[in-house]
Amino acid sequence: MIDLENGIDSLTNFKRQTADYLRQLHSSGEPLVLTVNGKAEVVVQDAGAYQRLVERAAKADREESVAAIREGLADAEAGRVKPARKALKTLARKFGIPTSDE
Repeated sequence: MIDLENGIDSLTNFKRQTADYLRQLHSSGEPLVLTVNGKAEVVVQDAGAYQRLVERAAKADREESVAAIREGLADAEAGRVKPARKALKTLARKFGIPTSDE
């Protein structure tokens, strides 16, 4: 999470004191929001912290995918299924998508 007391500063300050900010980013591992004219514009982060963030997100995506597959298999085993053509026609009607039958 971004520290809202210490994790926001201006891009101008960052440009003037880049080395100091880089030391802070490396030591804290926390991201820093940089502002332009008081508006958040970019987030900078230490490369190692960014890599950990990406790996956590990928792991969460994999876990969600596996859970969805297991749920689908359980539905199929329990007979909670319908023919694909019927399901697609229902979705087409729901979202107003023309089908080849029309």
